[in-house]
Amino acid sequence: MISYELYKLFHVSGILLIMVALGGAAAHAFSGGERRQNPQRALLMAAHGLGLVLVLVAGFGMLARLELGFGGGWLFAKLGIWLLLGAATMLPYKFPFVARWAMVIFPLLGMAAAYLARFKPF
Repeated sequence: MISYELYKLFHVSGILLIMVALGGAAAHAFSGGERRQNPQRALLMAAHGLGLVLVLVAGFGMLARLELGFGGGWLFAKLGIWLLLGAATMLPYKFPFVARWAMVIFPLLGMAAAYLARFKPF
């Protein structure tokens, strides 16, 4: 059986992959690049996808190890945040004005998810 600490390592690794991919896409779009002009797009999208899988699988693994079940609204709020971050790779290219704010909004969403996981407020 996988330990809680190993799940947590995978979860945090996934978060880092997601944030690096989102930051790379936002920086490219902010500098005026278009989606098809990004030579590292395939690598960024692979990192983003792998990060999402790691976050989802390890997150539910940690939830199972803590034996909390699905009783809290914090879990659904956190899933909503990760759903937004999952779709966020297209935002800087589709709406270039978002690219400027993405470097602030994406980490704030990650911080909100961390707050929900740590304190489970509702």
